[in-house]
This record gives sequence, structure tokens and C-alpha cells, in this order.
Amino acid sequence: MQTQIFITFLVIIAAYTIAKWRKLSVEISMFLAAVAGGLFGAITNTPRLSQLARHLVEGSFTYLDVMLIFVTATIFMAIISESGGVNYVVKNVIKYFYNKRLIVLLLLMLITLVPGALTGAGSVSLLVVGAPVAMALGYLGIKRKKAAAILFIVAGLSAAAPPVNIWAMILSAGTAIPYVGFELPLGIPVLILGTFTVLVLGWKKEEKSDLESALKQMPDIPKGMKWWRVFIPFLVFFGLVAALRVWPFSLPIIGLPLQFVIAAVFALLLSPKKINILRLSRDTVKKLTPLLATMIAVGMLQQIMTATGVRGLISYTVISIPLVLLFISLAVIIPVSEGVFTYGGAAIIGIPLVWYLDSIGLHATMAIAGLSLIWPLGDGLPPTALIGRLSVMVSEYKKSYWSFLKSTWLPWVVITIVGILMVVFSSQLDFLVKWSM
Repeated sequence: MQTQIFITFLVIIAAYTIAKWRKLSVEISMFLAAVAGGLFGAITNTPRLSQLARHLVEGSFTYLDVMLIFVTATIFMAIISESGGVNYVVKNVIKYFYNKRLIVLLLLMLITLVPGALTGAGSVSLLVVGAPVAMALGYLGIKRKKAAAILFIVAGLSAAAPPVNIWAMILSAGTAIPYVGFELPLGIPVLILGTFTVLVLGWKKEEKSDLESALKQMPDIPKGMKWWRVFIPFLVFFGLVAALRVWPFSLPIIGLPLQFVIAAVFALLLSPKKINILRLSRDTVKKLTPLLATMIAVGMLQQIMTATGVRGLISYTVISIPLVLLFISLAVIIPVSEGVFTYGGAAIIGIPLVWYLDSIGLHATMAIAGLSLIWPLGDGLPPTALIGRLSVMVSEYKKSYWSFLKSTWLPWVVITIVGILMVVFSSQLDFLVKWSM
């Protein structure tokens, strides 16, 4: 049986490799790998051929709630951007804090963190605020290579930040752990590591710049745009989140998707210019299609790996590795799995890993938080390199991609060390989870 499962695993890997060699997308490659694994497993009725279609369909709905969050949160952020809110905030940050470098760097970091934190996708941060933030970094005298490096690291951290962390959601769903208590375990490291990144990479002024020319080159702001028009929708969203925590038994339970919809309605009503919401929603979903397809393919692959026993084989392999070697190998295994499978790495490697860590007495929630800090780094690695490629694109860095990636080495190493230490000392850090509950 173990031989059969191992061969099935090799078939899945081979199918994925061949699909990528034929230059198919990550989503189609994972789908074909799932189908190939299911068909080969049907030789020994694991699963039965007649049940293969059912497993694929069930798997495609595994992360339906996550996909709803993607769509509603991104439409919310798109309304804020379309109304001119993003450009308004960035322009005023430069206008009022241009000579206070520490403050402006921290504010630009927070602006980059918000979209990814609300949607769970660092790519959304770059699509919504990447270009204006890159422009602002350039006005501060930061070269494009370092601006791209800042955007890559901070956008990755935004995906790991609460309230929406897709890796943590996948791991929680796959290990039957409630997705609660992640606010402080994720929020504190993200803010500290984000601050470290912008100060290390952006503190030194490398090119000449002046405030007057910067303000002239920045996009025009719609007439009537004010601070309160930008912040009220966010206050509504976070107010709903807080209210459900304060009065959990008095208010009806509404999930994150509906909370984002309500906040989006406020953003639409407060916009100083008319927004075609149907066109905006269509364009937003079109941009999100690859990400949504990835989640569907990940669910299918996870279901097939469970039905064929491959998931169990990986679990057995994980627990067979000496513990010290396992902790050290996380620095390579986690980013590489993200670079190859995107969010699928969490389902394939992360779930068995969390099971094992929990079984030896480590705190599962803190361990998941630590792993979630390392996974976004893989979004700079081929073949996917989603956040890395977007960072280079929005910052208009034209030189070698690898020279950009090398410039991220110090934040990369620090984030990796922090993530691994959070896993190793998860039991000692469990008070952060208790304070978040």
C-alpha cells in the first residue's frame, strides 16, 4: 500500500511538472495533477473511479468562504481606490510629513498593509496602492530597486496580517482548529517586521528629490474628497468586527464577506464622484480570477491527496524527520512550497506539519502564525513569483529580477528567523493567543 501511495505521489508531481514545462498556469497545473493522481489511485479503488468526479467537485468548494472574502474585500478596496481615496491619502502623507522621514515611511507601510490585511492577498495591496506608494517612495529619494524590495516584503507581510490570513485559514480548516486568536500573534510581528523593513531599506536618501515637484507629479484628487470620506468605511468595517466580539450573544452572526459588503456600501455612498459599481465589480472579479482559480485547484488537489493516501504519506514523512532538522528546513521548505504551489503549499505541507507540531506539545495557533510569516516570502520565487513580479511592475524597475530579489536578503533572513522562533517557542508565546480571544 505504501508503494502504491508513493507512486501516486510521484504521478501527481510528474503531472504538475509536465504541465508547468508546457507553460500552463499554476491553477491548471494543479488541477491536472489532481486528476492524474485520482485516475492513478483509481487503479486500487482509492478513490473509486465512479467517485473521482465527486471528490473533485467537493474539493472545489473547500475554500468557498475564503473566495467570498477575496471578492467582497477586494471590491471594497477597489471602491476606495476608484473614489480617489488612496491617492488622497498618499498625497497628503507626502505633503504634511515629507521632512519627517520616519513618520512618512511608517505611514506608507501602513497604507500598503491595509489592503492585503483585509483581503488576505498581498497582490491586492500592490494592485490597489502599489503604484502610488512606489511613486511616493521615489519622491523620498529611494531607488526603484529598493522601492520594489520594500513593496515586496511589506505586501507579503500584509497577506500574513490579520484579520484575513489565507494560509492560517487553510491550515485551520485542514486541522479542525478554529480561526480565532490570530490578531496579536500575527499583528505584532507584522508591524515590527514591516517597520524594520522600511527603515533598513528606505532610511537612506539615495536620489535628489523635492516636495514641490513631487506634489506636482502626483495624480489629481477628486473635488470634494476629505479624510472622513476615506476613514468612515474602515470605521464601519472594524466597528462591525469589534461589536461582534464585544456582544457575541446579542448580535446576529455575520461573516467577513457581509461585513465587507456593508463597508463597501458606505464607501460607495461617500465617494465624491460617481462610480459604476457593476463595471468596477466585473473588472475586480476579472483580476481576481487567477487567485480564485488557485483556491479551487488547491481544494481539489487537497481532496485527491486525502482520498489517495498521499496526504497521510506526507504526514508520516514529516514526523520522521529529526525535530531540529525539521525546524532548520522550514527556512527552505516553506518558501519553496509557496513558490511552486502558491497557497497549495499550506494544504500539502502545512496541514501535516501542524498536526505533527501539535502532537508534540507545541501551540498550534502560534505555530500557524509563525509559518504564516514565512510563506509570503515564497511569492518572490519562481515559477509563480506573484508578489515579486507585481512589485517590480508597479515600481517600474527594469533591471534583473534577481538583483531586486537579492536586495531583500536582510528582511528575508530576519522574517525567516522570527517565524521559526515563533514555531519553536509557540508554547511559551501562547499568552498572545489568550489576549486575542
